[in-house]
Amino acid sequence: MPATRFAGSLGTWTADNRGRYDRSKPRYPSDLTDDEWALIEPLIPPARPGGNKREADVREIVNGILYVLSTGCQWQAIPTDLPPRSTENGYLVRWRDDRTLDRLHHALYLKCRELAERRANPTAAIIDSQSVKSAEKGGSRSIRTATMPAKRSALIALLVDTDPGRSLPGS
Repeated sequence: MPATRFAGSLGTWTADNRGRYDRSKPRYPSDLTDDEWALIEPLIPPARPGGNKREADVREIVNGILYVLSTGCQWQAIPTDLPPRSTENGYLVRWRDDRTLDRLHHALYLKCRELAERRANPTAAIIDSQSVKSAEKGGSRSIRTATMPAKRSALIALLVDTDPGRSLPGS
C-alpha cells in the first residue's frame, strides 16, 4: 500500500502530533523527574567495592520500585521496559537492609516540611487511650476465663502540627 494513504490518518510529524510520541519525559506517572532524582541521587550508596561494575541504571531501578508501589502490581507484572524484577527486588531488599530507604524517607520528609514552611519536627503530640469490653465468647465456661482479661486497651497516638512560630501553653 502506498505510504500516502496512511499519511493523513496517522497524522504526520507535526508539532501537535510529535508531543504524543515524545519519550524525553517520564514514561509512567510514577517516574522520577530530574529535580526529584537530583534530590535522592546523592543518598543512594555507590556500587560495592571489589565486585563487578554496576550495570543497572539506578534511576530506572528507583522508577521500577516506584511503579510497583504506586500501581500495586505484582513483581511479575513489571513492564519490560523497566529493569527485571529480580534486579528491582534485589535492590529494594539491599536498600532496606542497609537503611538507605530510611535515609531517603527522612530526607524527603524534611524537604516536604521545608516546602510547607514547617519546622523539621512536629511541635505537639496528643496521646489518648481507651478501654473497651471485649466480645463475649459462646460456649461453656472454662477455668481459663478467670485468667483472661475482660477488657482490651487501645493506645492512640496522634501527631499534630501547630502553626509555625506558635508556642504551646506552658512552654
